[in-house]
Amino acid sequence: MTDKPVVVYGATGYTGRLICEYLRELNVPFVAAGRSKQRLDDVMSANVPGIETADYEVIEVEHTVEALTELFTGAKVVCNTVGPFISFGGEVVEACLAAGTHYQDTTGEQDWLLHAEATWGEQFAEKGLLLSPGIAQMYTTGEIAANIALEAKPGLDSLDILVLWKGFPTYASTQTIFTILRADWFHLVENQYVKWDPTSAYEAVVPGQHDLAIAVPWGGQSTPVWFKNDPRVATCRAIGGVLNRPVMEGVVATIKMVEEQIKTLPEEEQGPALGNIAASMQAGMPPRENPRLNTSVDSVWASGPLGRAHCVIYGNSNYKQTGLLQAWAALSLLQQPPRRVGFASACQAFGHTQLLGVLRNFGLVLDPVVEVYS
Repeated sequence: MTDKPVVVYGATGYTGRLICEYLRELNVPFVAAGRSKQRLDDVMSANVPGIETADYEVIEVEHTVEALTELFTGAKVVCNTVGPFISFGGEVVEACLAAGTHYQDTTGEQDWLLHAEATWGEQFAEKGLLLSPGIAQMYTTGEIAANIALEAKPGLDSLDILVLWKGFPTYASTQTIFTILRADWFHLVENQYVKWDPTSAYEAVVPGQHDLAIAVPWGGQSTPVWFKNDPRVATCRAIGGVLNRPVMEGVVATIKMVEEQIKTLPEEEQGPALGNIAASMQAGMPPRENPRLNTSVDSVWASGPLGRAHCVIYGNSNYKQTGLLQAWAALSLLQQPPRRVGFASACQAFGHTQLLGVLRNFGLVLDPVVEVYS
């Protein structure tokens, strides 16, 4: 049991550290939780600037529903960064439900979103709690842009979303990327989920530059799920990638290899095989983001039979965007109920205008560039 209102579970990871950093800046007391107290102490002191001024404590905890429930009891919000979430998220969600805390995570796993919605969405709603997976730059910032495009010309019903960024995935992100290669990926067509061809790859036009970029469905992403029951939207697809052509060429080749070699293995052998490949590709933490180099582009076309609207949000430091979004969402939940309880996105729970303002206020994105065609 804790007397701190927020628990950051997985605080030793790259994103967990950034959430703690922004909770400190927002003056929110928190628990930094994970499997090793010694590692947590080391990470907090060495990797979280200004931690000596934060109101926090470090707690070591086992990854079981019972242990996590005991820890979460007394808290109001849990920020979960322990992925792959389809493998490790269930215990955390169950513990939040038992302890009566809001749940949010940073997932990029569409299959985890669909599973969480079907399994726990109604239970969280009945308790007045928020279940919000996927609060992160690669999903939330694009969702903000999508809402702006839809509002720029009401009546448009199709979304074409492109999310690109410069940088390298963390170890945890790499593990997640390879985990989703085993799942089916979906986009939305006329309010129905349609399965992606996992080997799909596109030459995408990058707003603001002459070069094209390679983009892939990237697990399907979360936005088709969030807009599934939005009356404004009938069709939604999301693609994305890293603004580094050699890296993306490797991603495309790896996806093809998984389809041809890994998915032909027995089910019980696929996970370990993918895990070994992921570990060999990313062995450690990337350096702290440089806003000059680690830029992001979220581009959304909203369209209909007789009109178009285009919204682009240029930003930097996508992991810092994620850390801030997580920390601010937690702060908001401490002060007032979310706009929607149960299974809901960050934009549905807190409002896209407010989330954009937070990112702008901390210097992580520019004002959106919006063009309307009719």
